[in-house]
Amino acid sequence: MSTLFTQIIDGDIPADIVYRDDQVIAFKDINPAAPTHLLIVPVKEIPTVNDIAEADEALVGHMFTVAAKLAKESGIAEDGYRLIINCNRDGGQEVFHLHLHLMGGRPMGPMVVRQ
Repeated sequence: MSTLFTQIIDGDIPADIVYRDDQVIAFKDINPAAPTHLLIVPVKEIPTVNDIAEADEALVGHMFTVAAKLAKESGIAEDGYRLIINCNRDGGQEVFHLHLHLMGGRPMGPMVVRQ
């Protein structure tokens, strides 16, 4: 069964797409946690970070160069931003299709709440 992100990639579900090429798509998060909150998703379905293969190294690197480009275009590159990839349930992953969160536009605070 295809993921929510695959359905967005295929055009079956609408999204506010800000970037697309043959390897990745980037769109605005529907429940943003920051003024700028974009999701950068590979077109290839990779469920989790644990499923990244050596053959995917260039693709994963491309996700990061697209993130830097979008941060600059969004006006958040100079002040700073956060990139997050969650892995599996305890890591906070909700959609099991690899994706990179690009968040910024305000001070992001600590990475995690210490207990």
